[in-house]
Amino acid sequence: MAKDTIGLALSAVNKFAGSSLVKKLKLQRPAEKIAYISTRTGFQVVSSTNARVQQAKDFFNASTTTKNKPTAALFDPSLTEDQRLIKDSLDRFASDVLSVAAYDADDNGGTTEELFQQANELGVLTYSVSEQYGGYSDTQSPVTNLLIAESLAQGDMGIATALLSTTSVANILTRWGTDEQQANWLAPLTQSLEQSQPLFATIAINEPYPLFNPNSLNTTVTPKDEGYKLNGKKSGVAIGDRADFFLVAAASPNGDQNLYIVNSALKGISVERSPAMGLKAAELCTINFDNVQLPADARLGDEYFCYQTFLDLSNLARCALAIGCGQAIQDYVVKYCNERVAFGEPISHRQSVAFMIANIGIELEGMRLLTYRAASLAEQGLPFHKEAYLAKVFCSDKAMEIGTNGVQLLGGHGFIKEHPVERWYRDMRSIAILYGLHA
Repeated sequence: MAKDTIGLALSAVNKFAGSSLVKKLKLQRPAEKIAYISTRTGFQVVSSTNARVQQAKDFFNASTTTKNKPTAALFDPSLTEDQRLIKDSLDRFASDVLSVAAYDADDNGGTTEELFQQANELGVLTYSVSEQYGGYSDTQSPVTNLLIAESLAQGDMGIATALLSTTSVANILTRWGTDEQQANWLAPLTQSLEQSQPLFATIAINEPYPLFNPNSLNTTVTPKDEGYKLNGKKSGVAIGDRADFFLVAAASPNGDQNLYIVNSALKGISVERSPAMGLKAAELCTINFDNVQLPADARLGDEYFCYQTFLDLSNLARCALAIGCGQAIQDYVVKYCNERVAFGEPISHRQSVAFMIANIGIELEGMRLLTYRAASLAEQGLPFHKEAYLAKVFCSDKAMEIGTNGVQLLGGHGFIKEHPVERWYRDMRSIAILYGLHA
């Protein structure tokens, strides 16, 4: 009932902010501010109460969970009440804040401190963190994490990548970190949100080698009596020069691949900005590790950590970014083609244009179904490697196609910075190339 009330209140505030009366009285700015604050508060309330509701459900269902347990996973693409409210809140944040800041973030090659602060106020970082370490939830939800990524990417993929880098590290530490690692690295991340200078973290997987394969890493760790020695080079690392620590993917001499927690202040680490074709707001960096001495507890997790599962969830996170950006492209080209007049009628009346827009919609729905089916299996604790791989392949292909068609539908306008489709085209190219975020 409380969540219903919150949802109705937020819906009323949002409708009021966009009403003709507000525009007539020239009260848009105050109304938008009220809507933003209400959205932020509502997101935090849902995040904090979600854990309590789940605990109650687990308590009352405890006697039935062992009976009639389904042997096959059922995939329900509809959102829960909580997920719908979270998505509505972040959709508004993306449209009102991120999309407005996207041009300058791309042009300046970075995300402002204010955007990081606003995302933290919304609870993006703390949603998946347990209450013990300053978060809101004791149960991780890959599906909800992907919804968050999709909504933020609809505002801007580059900014979303920057904002989600620390969140992804928090998700990984929550899922696989030992008690000691969570106390030493996860707790400081959430506690820093209350300070004037929050901490940052990021994931380093990509390497600057042709045909890079995350299952065949050139970055190596060599066991030593006092810990490990790390050597290698990572590229395309989001907010690499901001990060206070990294999760670095590296291979041991016996071929095992794992993640290692690396303090950015250690000797032998050098970081430099390396702007790329797209994702400029993500502040991509190249990091060199030259005989970096790591402590004995640097290896993430214990024997239950699964590197392939980590990669599969990372792939799904990038699929969610592609879906969000693809939705932004579709929304923009539909509006543009309905307003652009040629030979006395909107160009959307032309079959070739209409069919291209329809194909974008079809491909987006296919991307969503594949991605959230895989995430649903992961959430149920069932095998999802095949489904994650299919989603990755499909989204990599269709992301580039949607980006290309977005530019094509705008013609010459699609080639200039005045319209955001050229930025979205550049950002979409990263889906088939980069790894690094985590659901």
